[in-house]
Amino acid sequence: MRNILHIKASIRGDESISNQLGDRIVAGLREKGDSRLAIRDLAAEELPFVSAERFAANLAPADERTAGQAELAAISDRLIEELENADTIVISTPVYNFGVPASLKAWADLVARAGQTFKYTENGPVGLLTGRKAYIAAASGGTKIGSEIDFMSPWLTFFLGFLGITEVEIVAADGIMGADGEAVIAAAQEQAERIAA
Repeated sequence: MRNILHIKASIRGDESISNQLGDRIVAGLREKGDSRLAIRDLAAEELPFVSAERFAANLAPADERTAGQAELAAISDRLIEELENADTIVISTPVYNFGVPASLKAWADLVARAGQTFKYTENGPVGLLTGRKAYIAAASGGTKIGSEIDFMSPWLTFFLGFLGITEVEIVAADGIMGADGEAVIAAAQEQAERIAA
C-alpha cells in the first residue's frame, strides 16, 4: 500500500499549472497499485506563522504541554503526522518572487521539529524521515528552474534533505510566460506522466 501526501501551494486552485502537474504525478502513482492519498492544500487554509509561544509549544513534550500549548502545537502535530504517514510526497508549488510561496515556508517551519523530523548530533543535524521519495511539481512565469535566480528549488530540495528525504525529483513548467509557454507546459505534462509511469 502506497501512502501519498500531496501538498499544494498555489493560490490558483484547479487553474494552477503546478497543481495540474502534481495531479498527473499522483494519478500515475495511484495507477501502480493500492494507495491512500492525503491532500494538504496550503492555499485553502491559513497556516500560522511560528511565534515564540508556538515554537515553545512545538518543542515541549506532548505529555508536558499545558492546554494552551497543546492547542498551539496541534497544527504542527497534524502536519508532521501527515509526513510521517507518507512514503511518497508530491509538492506542487509555483515560484513566487524567485522563491517558495509564504504558505509553503510556513508549512516547512511547522514540520521542522528537533527530535521528531530531525535531530542534532555531534556531526550536525540528521534527518529522521528517511526512506521516502518526493516529487516537486513546479511552475513559474519567468524564472527558469535551476537558474541563478531560482531560489525555490535549491531551498526546497535542501529542506527536504534536511528532514531525511533525499530522493527528490523535479518536474518543471518554467518560463511559461514566454513565447513558447504552451510547449513548455506540454513538455512538463509529458515528463510528469513519464516519471509516474
